[in-house]
Amino acid sequence: QVQLVESGGGLVQAGGSLRLSCAASSGTLSTYALGWFRQAPGTERAFVAAISYDGGTIYDADSVKGRFTISRDDAENQVFLQMNSLKPEDTGVYYCAARPFMASVSRSDWSTWGQGTQVTVSS
Repeated sequence: QVQLVESGGGLVQAGGSLRLSCAASSGTLSTYALGWFRQAPGTERAFVAAISYDGGTIYDADSVKGRFTISRDDAENQVFLQMNSLKPEDTGVYYCAARPFMASVSRSDWSTWGQGTQVTVSS
């Protein structure tokens, strides 16, 4: 089973950009779908974006369409989330997740999680 480590979070002003990365500290990601979820204080962890093992299927939450882009680099064993035009409501802990092959928008379908990285967007 892979182990995931996120990086790239931080504090940014509204309208700014951040790029999150998620790397496998063990195992290979090539047979896994990869996803990003976020959790704001007092709320449940929510789907952000996901990509299938072959990159052929991508899902985005409506709240991030046109602003966030998920991508993967299997040669580097990483998945990325490029976040542009950030808003204060994008603030939260961002988690990387993995599951075999096919992407899903349902949190309960994902079996492996990273520890999360904090993103804070100031107004």
